[in-house]
Amino acid sequence: MDNPYDVVVLGDPNNGRRYNMKSGRKAYADELKKAFPGEEKAIDDFLHLVKKVAGRVSDMVIIKVLPLPISRFLCSTGLLNWISPFFRYAKRSVTEVVSEFTKNKELQAVLSYIFGTYGVFPDKASFPLHAVLIDHFMNGAWYPTGGASEITYHLAPTIARAGGAVLSRATVQQILVNSDKRACGVVVKGKGMDPMNIFAPIVITDAGIFNTYEKLLPPEVKSMPEIQSQLGMLRHGAGGFSLFVGIKGSKEDLQLPASNYIYIPGNDLQKIEKNYSSASVDDAPQHLPMLYVSSPSAKDPTHEERCPGKSTLTALTFTPYEWFEEWKNNKVQKRGQDYEGVKNAFAESMLETVIQLFPQIKDKIDCYTSGSPLTNQHYLGSPRGEFYGADHDMVRMSPETAIAIRPQTPIKGLYLTGQDLLLCGFAGALNAAVLCASEILGRNLFIDLMRLRRQILQNKAKKTE
Repeated sequence: MDNPYDVVVLGDPNNGRRYNMKSGRKAYADELKKAFPGEEKAIDDFLHLVKKVAGRVSDMVIIKVLPLPISRFLCSTGLLNWISPFFRYAKRSVTEVVSEFTKNKELQAVLSYIFGTYGVFPDKASFPLHAVLIDHFMNGAWYPTGGASEITYHLAPTIARAGGAVLSRATVQQILVNSDKRACGVVVKGKGMDPMNIFAPIVITDAGIFNTYEKLLPPEVKSMPEIQSQLGMLRHGAGGFSLFVGIKGSKEDLQLPASNYIYIPGNDLQKIEKNYSSASVDDAPQHLPMLYVSSPSAKDPTHEERCPGKSTLTALTFTPYEWFEEWKNNKVQKRGQDYEGVKNAFAESMLETVIQLFPQIKDKIDCYTSGSPLTNQHYLGSPRGEFYGADHDMVRMSPETAIAIRPQTPIKGLYLTGQDLLLCGFAGALNAAVLCASEILGRNLFIDLMRLRRQILQNKAKKTE
């Protein structure tokens, strides 16, 4: 992507203060120092802590790999907090930690801006996850050539070559559990077909912990104390709202950057959140707490070949599921005028802000469509329309929860993967998959991958000699 990969806009979207988040640790720090003279020490000290805490994210994997009694012992005795800066900060909020480095509200907001990437406002978010995200993106951000669908296009044949099958439009209705309380397969229903049983020695679920435990397990299994204990540790994440805009013109014509824009209407994040969450659903569109705006077409170097003279913008924000819940039982695209009216109010408010950020698109908009938490529920299977699965609050990131939520579920033969197992987003889900596969195969695949990486680098070095 471009450098800066993220642009933070605070205040008025037309001419608000803009802060560039540049790739490369030195460039990242230097850009912040240039924007906030006199805060150099605060910035250096903050980024030092970010590196220290994020560098120990592997501790979250380790306590899920260690035998349960050992992990619990480390937690109960306080040894885990003593040896791990990651867990030492797990029960401290982003707001609390950031405010210790600077009293400058504007700098506090800029240091906290990335909260939209995990969906929890800074006063409720656990600092270690925040640190991991800052550290992760500090070296820049990337986008798959050909678009996100390329991941699926390459993954499906890989599964097939290994002897697997990829089913589409086939809903898993239930996880089969035998009399020994062992998972032994799934019930699948294809469109227009009768349900069928697919038996397997193990079942791996990335449907999310709430879908898996509350919707897919038989009632007598769901009621197990171990299952209920895990569910009691987690909450549903924030509901997501999406806006997709089609624009006439190429990236060059429209001067669309391959950067993410994060718009926040001010620097008092707690006040912004309070105004939004306490608003009525009718007033809420005028109090959007943040907006992520990006151009997938500008990021993809092959887009112009496939769709000449056309561009796209995507905007995301958060809306509580409760604001749309009354229409949850209505059929998709047939939820009535009241629902469409509420949804359109959010979409139009978001579109107005997008146009203010990118005024050059105003007369070039060809079409737009939007998606509420109910849209996510229907198309993505999100139980309450959340983007990032279980809420990434301080309870989720606590050592007690991290120890309890493991690949092996209380049901023998049933394994968890995906972002509810480890952390949100693509990287979090990918590492969760490695963790899950390690548990099933009985060997540490992270070590295997490190060896493979070392071998690849050695081979590259030999070729250049």
